[in-house]
Amino acid sequence: MTNQQTLPDFFERMLNLSEPWSVSGLELDTDKHRLLIRVSTAKGAKLPCPQCGQPCPKEDHREERTWRHLDTMQFETLIVCRTPRVNCPEHGVLSANVPWADGYSRFTELFEKFAIDVLKAVKSVKAATGLLRLSWHQIHDIQSRAVERGISRRSGEPIKHLGIDEKNFLKGRSYASAMYDIDESKVLEVVPDRTQEAAETLMNTLPAEQKESAEAIAMDMWPAFMSAAGTVLPEADIVHDKYHVAGYLGKAVDLVRRKENKELRKDRDDSLKGTKYLWLMNPDNWSKDDKSSFRSLAVDELKVGKAWAIKESFRHFWDYSYAASAEMFFKSWHFWATHSRLRPVIDAAKTLKRHADGIFAYLKHHITNAVSESLNSKIQSIKADARGFRNFKNYRIAILFHCGKLNLYP
Repeated sequence: MTNQQTLPDFFERMLNLSEPWSVSGLELDTDKHRLLIRVSTAKGAKLPCPQCGQPCPKEDHREERTWRHLDTMQFETLIVCRTPRVNCPEHGVLSANVPWADGYSRFTELFEKFAIDVLKAVKSVKAATGLLRLSWHQIHDIQSRAVERGISRRSGEPIKHLGIDEKNFLKGRSYASAMYDIDESKVLEVVPDRTQEAAETLMNTLPAEQKESAEAIAMDMWPAFMSAAGTVLPEADIVHDKYHVAGYLGKAVDLVRRKENKELRKDRDDSLKGTKYLWLMNPDNWSKDDKSSFRSLAVDELKVGKAWAIKESFRHFWDYSYAASAEMFFKSWHFWATHSRLRPVIDAAKTLKRHADGIFAYLKHHITNAVSESLNSKIQSIKADARGFRNFKNYRIAILFHCGKLNLYP
């Protein structure tokens, strides 16, 4: 008898219930490993209006609903309640808020917090389904509402340095565009496609005060991104970071290597075979074997050696502090590259010349899209765990959940 009297009280304290809410019954199903906790309100008690908070009399009750709670000694635990409806003089008849969950969730706040922690740890909805004993759709629903909560809680604090970059979404030419807060190393938003319209939509997700605070936006030389930035963020400097510049120069070197390799192999010379990444890697990252392989090549006699030297020389540009000195270096380097008689290198040099303003802007702001590069591996891991995303909405939610640094908890 004593146990029957104290057990409901125990669960009331565990659920942090207070008057007029109380545990009215417990049902244990040992076959299904399930515990039902029935909750009700005292007869005649008033409840606050969900709109204005004014105490109001109960009108009636809704149909019985269940909420998944944290397991009790490995028993799946559900809260069962017929939610009261209150009659507010100002707002009419409305469903009262329950103290253990928000109005749209079928899970208690404590369970959602636990589920979010599990999702963060395993980084896969599929893996979480087994651990939490929920369906894919239930897990995804928790994740989606967590992201919505997090976005609604953003305070609109100033953002000085933005970044925008493209991501592969599906196989083939399917892209998404992502925007970053570079200083905080987090994803702000993701939209489908990489058109100017998509980029403008992405940048327009920023509130007015953040648009005004933006001093610079790092991006590659994709015209759609540049045009969008000029339209939406006209006061922010466009910065072409060294990673994208290195990409353009690396592509030029590789084109030279491929052409020269074909020519050499006609004479049965395989000296360039298997050297692709040797020419593209940062020499600072070469292993002992890489250094040995490079020394074995007749670099000074190879066209690709000349292209590589031009590419590597440009790395010194990023070390300049004064614009005048940087301009002198760039002019000298550009003359060397455009007189190299190597068409890919000449084309790359002309591209950098056309975008010189964005390249020189780096010397003012010293920002790069390195945040994008570091988060890209995390995003690729998310995609792999999910076996790819066929639905962009799910792709966006997963990125913001894991890379948005949002306040996700209920």
